[in-house]
Amino acid sequence: MSDITFRLATAQLPVTGDVRANSARVQAVMREGAAQGARMVHLPEGMLSGYAKNPIQDWSEVDWAAVAEELESVVALAGQLRIWVVLGSAHPLSGSRRPHNSLYVISDEGRVVTRYDKRVCSATEVTRFYTPGHAPIVFEVDGFRFGCVICIEVNFPALFMEYDRLGVDVLLLSAYPVDSIFFVKARSHAAIHNAWVSLSAPSDTDALFRSALIDPRGEVVATVPDVEGVVVGVLDRNAPELDIPLSKARPWRASVQDDPRYDTGGLDDPRSADRTCI
Repeated sequence: MSDITFRLATAQLPVTGDVRANSARVQAVMREGAAQGARMVHLPEGMLSGYAKNPIQDWSEVDWAAVAEELESVVALAGQLRIWVVLGSAHPLSGSRRPHNSLYVISDEGRVVTRYDKRVCSATEVTRFYTPGHAPIVFEVDGFRFGCVICIEVNFPALFMEYDRLGVDVLLLSAYPVDSIFFVKARSHAAIHNAWVSLSAPSDTDALFRSALIDPRGEVVATVPDVEGVVVGVLDRNAPELDIPLSKARPWRASVQDDPRYDTGGLDDPRSADRTCI
């Protein structure tokens, strides 16, 4: 486990149907994050291509050649700035298959190192717009392990439990939310699994909540200051306030399932068996 702190930039930007405009905003916050010493910039769901069904109503509206060109530009800039980028975009598949709803993980060497494809798509998404993915992804930067989740997946605790078992320190949650309770759910997952959660949503949903970094206590520790922009938060395992969640609560919770002290199914005690006794 590394003692190095990690500076993570969480962005909130307009997600439009104009790929070139989206890319320009992405690259602007990459420069801003790098200027503030961030090692990674985390961006909303559908940020580059535009998100279906708002603003994209049909995939024929998307200039896929422009998406590829602008993705290459973002990748190149990441290498120039020596910064990691996690970027939401649709990822086209072969033939007539609908695209994945994805997060591209771009390294500070200027290359796509992996991609997370949203596994649980909404009813509308899976019916009209997207092909679901099928696997978690985990990657490591400076001793911190990162995992990715997208939007409605916040409602599926099994995904967060899986990342917990995989030893993830930070969950990058990119979203296009439809209600304010979404933020409460994100804080709950952070507190339950004692992991940081970076929640990046578009400016369009600012009335619901502001994009933010949530720490392993479930506390909001950095919030994007305006409707459009970026905030740089610090991940520090040695912060005194994180001693209990990281050093005590998380390892204890992980141990419970295999601790024989909790295996009392065969307890031979009549006062335990009789649920009506006083």
